[in-house]
Amino acid sequence: INILTMKHNFGAGPCILPKEVFQEASQAVIDFNNTGLSILEISHRSKDFEQVMLEAEALVREILSVPQDYSVLFLQGGASQQFAMVPMNILPENGKAVYLDTGIWASKAAKEASNVGAIEIVASSSDKNYSYIPKAISVPSDASYFHYTSNNTIYGTEVFENPNNTSIPTVVDMSSDIFSRVINVADYDLIYAGAQKNMGPAGVTLVIIKNTLLGTSNRKIPAIFDYQSHAKAGSMYNTPAVYSVYVSMLNLRWLKAKGGVEVIEQENIVKARALYDEIDRNPFFRGTAALEDRSRMNITFVMDTPEQEAAFLELAKQRDLIGIKGHRSVGGFRASIYNALSITSINALIDAMREFEESKK
Repeated sequence: INILTMKHNFGAGPCILPKEVFQEASQAVIDFNNTGLSILEISHRSKDFEQVMLEAEALVREILSVPQDYSVLFLQGGASQQFAMVPMNILPENGKAVYLDTGIWASKAAKEASNVGAIEIVASSSDKNYSYIPKAISVPSDASYFHYTSNNTIYGTEVFENPNNTSIPTVVDMSSDIFSRVINVADYDLIYAGAQKNMGPAGVTLVIIKNTLLGTSNRKIPAIFDYQSHAKAGSMYNTPAVYSVYVSMLNLRWLKAKGGVEVIEQENIVKARALYDEIDRNPFFRGTAALEDRSRMNITFVMDTPEQEAAFLELAKQRDLIGIKGHRSVGGFRASIYNALSITSINALIDAMREFEESKK
Protein backbone atom coordinates (compact mmCIF):
# COMPACT_ATOMS: atom_id res chain seq x y z
CA ILE A 1 0.00 0.00 0.00
CA ASN A 2 1.31 3.44 -0.91
CA ILE A 3 1.63 5.31 2.40
CA LEU A 4 1.01 8.57 0.52
CA THR A 5 -2.64 7.56 0.13
CA MET A 6 -3.13 6.89 3.85
CA LYS A 7 -2.57 10.32 5.39
CA HIS A 8 -4.24 13.71 5.15
CA ASN A 9 -1.28 16.10 5.27
CA PHE A 10 -2.17 19.54 6.64
CA GLY A 11 1.45 20.39 7.48
CA ALA A 12 2.54 23.99 7.03
CA GLY A 13 5.68 23.07 5.15
CA PRO A 14 7.41 21.45 3.41
CA CYS A 15 4.34 21.17 1.25
CA ILE A 16 2.17 18.33 0.14
CA LEU A 17 2.83 17.42 -3.50
CA PRO A 18 0.65 15.53 -6.00
CA LYS A 19 1.14 11.75 -6.09
CA GLU A 20 1.95 11.95 -9.81
CA VAL A 21 4.85 14.26 -9.00
CA PHE A 22 6.16 11.92 -6.31
CA GLN A 23 6.01 8.98 -8.69
CA GLU A 24 7.91 10.69 -11.49
CA ALA A 25 10.41 12.27 -9.12
CA SER A 26 11.11 8.94 -7.42
CA GLN A 27 11.79 7.29 -10.78
CA ALA A 28 14.25 10.07 -11.64
CA VAL A 29 16.17 9.33 -8.44
CA ILE A 30 16.88 5.87 -9.90
CA ASP A 31 17.19 6.74 -13.59
CA PHE A 32 16.74 10.26 -14.96
CA ASN A 33 15.63 10.54 -18.60
CA ASN A 34 16.97 7.04 -19.35
CA THR A 35 20.50 8.32 -18.84
CA GLY A 36 21.39 5.54 -16.44
CA LEU A 37 22.18 8.25 -13.89
CA SER A 38 20.17 9.56 -10.96
CA ILE A 39 18.87 13.13 -10.98
CA LEU A 40 20.86 13.39 -7.75
CA GLU A 41 24.17 12.80 -9.54
CA ILE A 42 23.87 14.32 -13.00
CA SER A 43 25.93 17.36 -13.91
CA HIS A 44 24.09 20.63 -13.61
CA ARG A 45 25.93 21.61 -16.79
CA SER A 46 24.55 18.65 -18.74
CA LYS A 47 22.08 19.26 -21.56
CA ASP A 48 19.51 17.15 -19.70
CA PHE A 49 19.50 19.45 -16.71
CA GLU A 50 19.80 22.61 -18.79
CA GLN A 51 16.48 21.58 -20.34
CA VAL A 52 14.98 21.18 -16.86
CA MET A 53 16.04 24.70 -15.90
CA LEU A 54 14.73 26.15 -19.16
CA GLU A 55 11.38 24.37 -18.80
CA ALA A 56 11.02 25.38 -15.16
CA GLU A 57 11.55 29.03 -16.08
CA ALA A 58 9.19 28.78 -19.06
CA LEU A 59 6.46 27.26 -16.87
CA VAL A 60 6.79 30.03 -14.26
CA ARG A 61 6.52 32.62 -17.02
CA GLU A 62 3.52 30.93 -18.63
CA ILE A 63 1.55 30.10 -15.48
CA LEU A 64 2.01 33.54 -13.91
CA SER A 65 2.07 35.49 -17.21
CA VAL A 66 5.41 37.06 -16.27
CA PRO A 67 6.20 40.08 -18.47
CA GLN A 68 9.29 39.83 -20.66
CA ASP A 69 11.07 42.64 -18.84
CA TYR A 70 11.36 40.49 -15.68
CA SER A 71 14.00 37.90 -14.83
CA VAL A 72 13.01 34.55 -13.29
CA LEU A 73 15.67 33.16 -10.96
CA PHE A 74 16.03 29.90 -9.05
CA LEU A 75 18.24 30.60 -6.03
CA GLN A 76 19.03 29.00 -2.68
CA GLY A 77 18.92 30.08 0.95
CA GLY A 78 15.13 30.24 1.27
CA ALA A 79 13.10 33.38 1.86
CA SER A 80 15.31 34.09 4.88
CA GLN A 81 18.25 34.78 2.58
CA GLN A 82 16.03 37.07 0.52
CA PHE A 83 15.41 39.13 3.65
CA ALA A 84 19.03 40.25 3.26
CA MET A 85 19.46 40.04 -0.53
CA VAL A 86 16.57 42.42 -1.21
CA PRO A 87 18.03 45.42 0.67
CA MET A 88 21.57 44.56 -0.44
CA ASN A 89 20.45 44.82 -4.06
CA ILE A 90 17.86 47.60 -4.13
CA LEU A 91 18.29 49.73 -0.99
CA PRO A 92 20.80 52.53 -1.66
CA GLU A 93 23.13 53.50 1.17
CA ASN A 94 21.34 56.82 1.56
CA GLY A 95 17.86 55.37 1.00
CA LYS A 96 15.09 54.09 3.24
CA ALA A 97 12.88 51.02 2.85
CA VAL A 98 9.43 50.69 4.37
CA TYR A 99 7.92 47.48 5.71
CA LEU A 100 4.45 46.27 6.64
CA ASP A 101 4.57 44.17 9.81
CA THR A 102 1.96 41.39 9.71
CA GLY A 103 3.69 38.57 11.55
CA ILE A 104 6.91 36.83 12.50
CA TRP A 105 8.23 36.44 8.96
CA ALA A 106 7.42 40.03 8.02
CA SER A 107 9.10 41.17 11.23
CA LYS A 108 12.18 39.07 10.53
CA ALA A 109 12.41 40.52 7.02
CA ALA A 110 12.37 44.04 8.43
CA LYS A 111 14.93 43.21 11.11
CA GLU A 112 17.32 41.72 8.56
CA ALA A 113 16.93 44.75 6.29
CA SER A 114 17.75 47.04 9.20
CA ASN A 115 21.19 45.42 9.29
CA VAL A 116 21.74 46.65 5.74
CA GLY A 117 20.22 50.12 5.76
CA ALA A 118 17.50 52.43 7.08
CA ILE A 119 14.00 50.99 7.38
CA GLU A 120 10.63 52.14 8.67
CA ILE A 121 7.63 50.10 9.78
CA VAL A 122 4.63 51.86 8.21
CA ALA A 123 1.97 49.74 9.91
CA SER A 124 1.72 46.72 12.20
CA SER A 125 -0.95 44.36 13.47
CA SER A 126 1.12 43.21 16.44
CA ASP A 127 -1.36 44.94 18.79
CA LYS A 128 -3.86 42.11 18.18
CA ASN A 129 -1.39 39.25 17.82
CA TYR A 130 -1.29 39.70 14.04
CA SER A 131 -4.89 38.56 13.62
CA TYR A 132 -5.65 41.15 10.92
CA ILE A 133 -4.05 43.08 8.05
CA PRO A 134 -3.61 46.84 8.66
CA LYS A 135 -5.71 49.00 6.35
CA ALA A 136 -5.22 52.49 4.86
CA ILE A 137 -1.44 52.12 4.85
CA SER A 138 0.50 55.30 4.17
CA VAL A 139 3.59 54.55 2.08
CA PRO A 140 6.10 57.42 1.93
CA SER A 141 6.71 58.46 -1.68
CA ASP A 142 10.42 58.95 -1.04
CA ALA A 143 11.06 55.37 0.07
CA SER A 144 13.33 53.11 -1.97
CA TYR A 145 10.82 50.26 -1.84
CA PHE A 146 7.80 48.92 0.06
CA HIS A 147 7.90 45.35 1.40
CA TYR A 148 5.11 43.11 2.65
CA THR A 149 4.39 39.43 3.21
CA SER A 150 1.33 38.29 1.28
CA ASN A 151 0.38 35.28 3.41
CA ASN A 152 1.11 34.84 7.09
CA THR A 153 1.33 31.13 7.78
CA ILE A 154 1.37 31.32 11.57
CA TYR A 155 -1.58 33.69 12.00
CA GLY A 156 -3.79 32.68 9.07
CA THR A 157 -4.04 36.06 7.35
CA GLU A 158 -3.54 36.92 3.68
CA VAL A 159 -3.16 40.08 1.60
CA PHE A 160 -4.94 39.64 -1.73
CA GLU A 161 -4.24 43.05 -3.29
CA ASN A 162 -1.03 45.08 -3.36
CA PRO A 163 -1.53 47.71 -0.61
CA ASN A 164 1.07 50.06 -2.12
CA ASN A 165 -0.72 52.92 -3.89
CA THR A 166 2.45 54.85 -4.73
CA SER A 167 4.90 54.58 -7.60
CA ILE A 168 7.75 53.31 -5.45
CA PRO A 169 8.78 49.67 -6.08
CA THR A 170 6.84 46.91 -4.32
CA VAL A 171 8.63 43.84 -2.95
CA VAL A 172 6.52 40.92 -1.75
CA ASP A 173 7.32 37.68 0.00
CA MET A 174 4.87 35.19 -1.55
CA SER A 175 6.43 32.08 -0.08
CA SER A 176 3.19 30.52 1.11
CA ASP A 177 0.65 31.57 -1.53
CA ILE A 178 2.62 31.75 -4.79
CA PHE A 179 0.82 29.74 -7.53
CA SER A 180 -2.33 29.46 -5.40
CA ARG A 181 -4.18 32.32 -7.08
CA VAL A 182 -4.07 34.69 -10.02
CA ILE A 183 -1.73 37.65 -9.59
CA ASN A 184 -0.67 40.46 -11.89
CA VAL A 185 3.12 40.24 -11.78
CA ALA A 186 3.38 43.73 -13.26
CA ASP A 187 1.91 45.09 -10.00
CA TYR A 188 5.15 44.08 -8.27
CA ASP A 189 8.78 44.88 -8.87
CA LEU A 190 10.24 41.94 -6.99
CA ILE A 191 8.53 38.73 -5.89
CA TYR A 192 10.33 36.06 -3.89
CA ALA A 193 9.12 32.73 -2.56
CA GLY A 194 10.62 29.73 -0.89
CA ALA A 195 9.48 26.74 -2.93
CA GLN A 196 8.32 24.53 -0.10
CA LYS A 197 4.67 25.54 0.09
CA ASN A 198 3.11 25.32 -3.39
CA MET A 199 5.97 25.02 -5.86
CA GLY A 200 8.20 22.14 -4.80
CA PRO A 201 10.50 20.77 -2.11
CA ALA A 202 12.69 22.87 0.15
CA GLY A 203 16.03 23.93 -1.28
CA VAL A 204 15.15 26.33 -4.07
CA THR A 205 13.83 29.88 -3.89
CA LEU A 206 11.99 31.60 -6.73
CA VAL A 207 12.77 35.25 -7.46
CA ILE A 208 10.91 37.27 -10.10
CA ILE A 209 12.54 40.68 -10.50
CA LYS A 210 11.99 43.58 -12.84
CA ASN A 211 15.10 43.99 -14.96
CA THR A 212 15.33 47.71 -14.26
CA LEU A 213 16.22 46.83 -10.65
CA LEU A 214 19.17 44.66 -11.61
CA GLY A 215 22.56 46.18 -10.95
CA THR A 216 21.14 49.39 -9.48
CA SER A 217 22.62 49.06 -6.00
CA ASN A 218 25.42 51.46 -5.16
CA ARG A 219 26.68 48.96 -2.62
CA LYS A 220 29.65 46.69 -3.05
CA ILE A 221 28.23 43.24 -2.39
CA PRO A 222 29.55 39.72 -2.98
CA ALA A 223 28.64 38.41 -6.44
CA ILE A 224 26.79 35.44 -4.95
CA PHE A 225 24.31 37.87 -3.36
CA ASP A 226 23.90 39.97 -6.52
CA TYR A 227 20.74 39.25 -8.51
CA GLN A 228 22.52 40.39 -11.64
CA SER A 229 25.11 37.62 -11.29
CA HIS A 230 22.39 34.99 -11.24
CA ALA A 231 20.36 36.59 -14.04
CA LYS A 232 23.39 36.69 -16.34
CA ALA A 233 24.20 33.05 -15.56
CA GLY A 234 20.68 31.72 -16.06
CA SER A 235 20.37 30.75 -12.38
CA MET A 236 23.59 28.72 -12.64
CA TYR A 237 26.14 31.16 -11.26
CA ASN A 238 26.85 28.39 -8.76
CA THR A 239 25.57 24.80 -8.62
CA PRO A 240 21.80 25.08 -8.34
CA ALA A 241 19.55 22.92 -6.16
CA VAL A 242 19.19 20.40 -8.98
CA TYR A 243 16.64 18.04 -7.46
CA SER A 244 14.50 20.82 -5.98
CA VAL A 245 14.36 22.61 -9.33
CA TYR A 246 13.47 19.35 -11.08
CA VAL A 247 10.62 18.47 -8.70
CA SER A 248 9.37 22.08 -8.90
CA MET A 249 9.31 21.73 -12.68
CA LEU A 250 7.24 18.53 -12.38
CA ASN A 251 4.84 20.26 -10.01
CA LEU A 252 4.46 23.22 -12.37
CA ARG A 253 3.72 20.78 -15.20
CA TRP A 254 0.99 19.30 -13.02
CA LEU A 255 -0.43 22.74 -12.26
CA LYS A 256 -0.44 23.69 -15.94
CA ALA A 257 -2.21 20.43 -16.86
CA LYS A 258 -4.91 21.23 -14.27
CA GLY A 259 -5.59 24.54 -15.97
CA GLY A 260 -3.14 26.80 -14.15
CA VAL A 261 -3.69 29.27 -11.33
CA GLU A 262 -7.13 30.24 -12.62
CA VAL A 263 -8.41 26.72 -11.93
CA ILE A 264 -6.46 26.06 -8.75
CA GLU A 265 -7.64 29.36 -7.25
CA GLN A 266 -11.25 28.28 -7.58
CA GLU A 267 -10.45 24.92 -5.97
CA ASN A 268 -8.68 26.70 -3.12
CA ILE A 269 -11.66 29.00 -2.59
CA VAL A 270 -14.00 26.00 -2.33
CA LYS A 271 -11.68 24.16 0.10
CA ALA A 272 -11.17 27.18 2.34
CA ARG A 273 -14.86 28.10 2.36
CA ALA A 274 -15.88 24.57 3.36
CA LEU A 275 -13.51 24.49 6.33
CA TYR A 276 -14.26 28.03 7.48
CA ASP A 277 -17.99 27.30 7.30
CA GLU A 278 -17.51 24.35 9.66
CA ILE A 279 -15.34 26.37 12.04
CA ASP A 280 -18.02 29.06 12.16
CA ARG A 281 -20.84 26.53 12.59
CA ASN A 282 -19.28 24.17 15.10
CA PRO A 283 -19.69 25.47 18.69
CA PHE A 284 -16.42 23.86 19.79
CA PHE A 285 -14.21 25.83 17.38
CA ARG A 286 -13.64 29.43 16.35
CA GLY A 287 -11.38 31.13 13.85
CA THR A 288 -8.60 33.46 14.97
CA ALA A 289 -8.12 35.69 11.91
CA ALA A 290 -10.28 38.70 11.04
CA LEU A 291 -13.02 37.59 8.64
CA GLU A 292 -11.97 39.88 5.81
CA ASP A 293 -8.31 38.81 6.07
CA ARG A 294 -8.71 35.04 6.33
CA SER A 295 -6.04 33.10 4.48
CA ARG A 296 -6.95 30.46 1.91
CA MET A 297 -3.69 28.64 2.57
CA ASN A 298 -3.36 28.44 6.36
CA ILE A 299 -6.57 28.21 8.34
CA THR A 300 -6.05 28.94 12.04
CA PHE A 301 -8.58 28.14 14.75
CA VAL A 302 -8.84 27.38 18.45
CA MET A 303 -11.27 25.88 20.94
CA ASP A 304 -13.13 27.98 23.46
CA THR A 305 -12.10 25.36 26.00
CA PRO A 306 -8.34 24.92 25.48
CA GLU A 307 -8.32 21.89 27.78
CA GLN A 308 -10.15 19.96 25.04
CA GLU A 309 -7.52 20.61 22.37
CA ALA A 310 -5.45 17.56 23.32
CA ALA A 311 -8.51 15.32 22.91
CA PHE A 312 -9.23 16.69 19.44
CA LEU A 313 -5.59 16.27 18.42
CA GLU A 314 -5.79 12.65 19.50
CA LEU A 315 -8.94 12.14 17.44
CA ALA A 316 -7.24 13.80 14.48
CA LYS A 317 -4.31 11.42 14.83
CA GLN A 318 -6.66 8.44 14.85
CA ARG A 319 -8.28 9.74 11.65
CA ASP A 320 -4.87 10.19 9.93
CA LEU A 321 -5.11 13.99 9.98
CA ILE A 322 -1.48 15.07 10.13
CA GLY A 323 0.03 18.46 10.99
CA ILE A 324 -2.97 20.38 12.34
CA LYS A 325 -1.37 21.48 15.60
CA GLY A 326 -0.94 25.27 15.66
CA HIS A 327 2.44 26.97 15.60
CA ARG A 328 4.15 26.83 18.97
CA SER A 329 3.98 30.63 19.30
CA VAL A 330 0.17 30.81 19.06
CA GLY A 331 -1.20 27.33 19.91
CA GLY A 332 -4.57 26.04 18.79
CA PHE A 333 -4.83 24.49 15.35
CA ARG A 334 -3.64 25.26 11.85
CA ALA A 335 -4.78 23.49 8.70
CA SER A 336 -2.53 24.28 5.77
CA ILE A 337 -4.45 23.53 2.61
CA TYR A 338 -1.95 24.00 -0.20
CA ASN A 339 -2.70 23.31 -3.86
CA ALA A 340 -2.19 19.55 -3.87
CA LEU A 341 -4.42 18.90 -0.85
CA SER A 342 -7.72 17.52 -2.13
CA ILE A 343 -11.23 18.35 -0.98
CA THR A 344 -11.32 14.76 0.31
CA SER A 345 -8.83 15.73 3.01
CA ILE A 346 -10.83 18.85 3.87
CA ASN A 347 -13.94 16.71 4.27
CA ALA A 348 -12.04 14.26 6.48
CA LEU A 349 -11.11 17.10 8.83
CA ILE A 350 -14.67 18.43 8.82
CA ASP A 351 -15.96 14.95 9.62
CA ALA A 352 -13.57 14.73 12.57
CA MET A 353 -14.75 18.10 13.88
CA ARG A 354 -18.36 16.96 13.66
CA GLU A 355 -17.50 13.65 15.29
CA PHE A 356 -15.91 15.51 18.17
CA GLU A 357 -19.00 17.70 18.49
CA GLU A 358 -21.28 14.65 18.58
CA SER A 359 -19.15 12.95 21.21
CA LYS A 360 -19.71 15.87 23.57
CA LYS A 361 -23.49 15.91 23.35
